[in-house]
Amino acid sequence: MKIYLGTDHAGFTLKEKIKPYLLDQGFEVEDCGAFELNYDDDYPDFVSKVALKTAKDNSSFGIVFGKSGAGECIVANKIKKIRAILGFSAENVRLAREHNNVNILSLGSEFVDEELAKKLVMIFLKTPFTNEERHVRRLKKITLIENENLI
Repeated sequence: MKIYLGTDHAGFTLKEKIKPYLLDQGFEVEDCGAFELNYDDDYPDFVSKVALKTAKDNSSFGIVFGKSGAGECIVANKIKKIRAILGFSAENVRLAREHNNVNILSLGSEFVDEELAKKLVMIFLKTPFTNEERHVRRLKKITLIENENLI
């Protein structure tokens, strides 16, 4: 399983802590930037790369970082096939994986410290989609909206 990472300056420090943690856990990681702390960078540049790569590889996941994580989540959700969530608790991440089959986790460095981030990341990566009929049905409706702007 490949994990794509991306952030701007606001999530840079947290990304740099999570990246070696994921590697130590045996995951294949591709860092899509930022590669240095630059207070003038813009999160859409890096988050869009993560989302595009994740959308092209159904077996992959993306993790994006920012100050609140909200803007990053918005950018990721602009890409077809992406279902991104703003992660803030174990329960919200678990339910998002089980019910919504989310493929990108957005974390806000202002609200999630390193230890909580590690916990949320592992829940995100290890929780399977339930494949229950009601959830599959709802995801098909989301895909219709995404592809045709129709329900």
